[in-house]
Amino acid sequence: MAVITNIEDLRVLAEKRVPRMFYDYADSGSWTEGTYRANEHDFQKIKLRQRVAVNMENRTTATTMAGTKVKMPVAIAPVGLTGMQCADGEIKAAKAAEKFGIPFILSTMSICSIEDVAAHTTAPFWFQLYMMRDRQAMVDMIERTRKAGCSALVLTLDLQVIGQRHKDLKNGLTAPPSPTIANIINLMTKPRWCLGIAGTRRHTFGNLVGHVKGVSNMRSLASWTNEQFDPRLSWADVAWVKQQWGGKLILKGIQDVEDAKLAVLSGADAIVVSNHGGRQLDGAQSSIEALPAIVNAVGSQIEVWMDGGIRSGQDVLKAWALGARGTLIGRAMVYGLGAMGEAGVTKALEIIHKELDITMAFCGRTDIQAVDKSILLPGTFPV
Repeated sequence: MAVITNIEDLRVLAEKRVPRMFYDYADSGSWTEGTYRANEHDFQKIKLRQRVAVNMENRTTATTMAGTKVKMPVAIAPVGLTGMQCADGEIKAAKAAEKFGIPFILSTMSICSIEDVAAHTTAPFWFQLYMMRDRQAMVDMIERTRKAGCSALVLTLDLQVIGQRHKDLKNGLTAPPSPTIANIINLMTKPRWCLGIAGTRRHTFGNLVGHVKGVSNMRSLASWTNEQFDPRLSWADVAWVKQQWGGKLILKGIQDVEDAKLAVLSGADAIVVSNHGGRQLDGAQSSIEALPAIVNAVGSQIEVWMDGGIRSGQDVLKAWALGARGTLIGRAMVYGLGAMGEAGVTKALEIIHKELDITMAFCGRTDIQAVDKSILLPGTFPV
C-alpha cells in the first residue's frame, strides 16, 4: 500500500474501495457544485505569515467546544449514510474520535442507531437532529438521545427542502438503492466493501426503521422521509426543540449575519457557519468567506464554529485565526473511513492534527489560544 501522507491520499483510496453511488453521495454538491468547490478553494487563497527564531517547544492545540475538552478544535460532522461508506461506519468513526479526544456527531440519517453507537463507546457523543413534521417522532428521538447519554444536540437548520444533487439521481441513490446494471457491475469491483457489508446486520437507517410509527423497512422509510422534512421550520420550532432537549444546543447551517443574531437570541450554545458542504444552495458563499462577518457580529456572545472545505490542519488553523472556535470535518472523515475503516478515520485525524500543530509552530505560536488573524498575510483573507 502506498504511504498515506494527506487527506487526498485517503480520498483516492476511498474512491477505489467504496461503491460509486455511496462515494458520490459524500463527494458531491448541488447543481453546478460551485459552492462545494469554493468551500475548499477559498481556504487556499488565505496565506500564512512564517515566523522564525521563536521557541517552538511545548506546543498545544487543546481547547474546548461547548464546554467539552478537545485535543484540537475539530469535531466529526454528522454525515448521513456513513455506514454505507464502510460496514458499521458510524461505530468505527465514533470509536476513532473517542480515542483521539474529539467529539463525534451522529446523523439522524445514520445507518448505525443512537443505541448502537452508545453501546460501542464510553465518551458521550453528540446527536444531530432534523426538524420533522412528526413532532412525536422528534420527542421520542430526543428522549433516546438523552437515554444514550449524549451531551449535546445539533439541530440542522438548512435542510427544510433538499437541494438537487445530480450524481445521486444518475446513480439511482434512492431508499432502497436502485439495483441498476451499472450499480451491480460496480459492486462486483468492490469485494472488500461487499464482504464488510455482508458481515453486519446494519443495512438501513437505524435511527428510524423500527422506531418511527409506520416505518418498518426501507420502502416505507422513503415515503416517510419525503413527507417529513419540514419546510415550515421557524425560530419558534428552535425554541420548542430547546425546551424538549434541555441540554446544550448547537445550531448548524448559519450563513447570514441576521440569522446568526437570531440564533443568539434563541439561547443556543454554539452555531456552525455551514452551507451543508455545498449540498444545498449552490451559489452561496463558501463557509470560510462567510465566517468573519458572523464572528464580528456575534462572536463575543456565542461560540462560532464552521464546516465546509476543511481538508488539512492548515485549514483548521486558518478558520481558528478568523474566529472559529471549533470546526467540523465530514468528507475528510468519510474518505478515511472508506479507505481504511476505523484506522482510516484515525489516520485522517492524525494528519489534520500534525498539520495543525506544525503550521502553528511555523507561524510562531505554541498555544492555539494565542493564535489570531495576525498569523495571516493581510489582504489574503476575508474581513
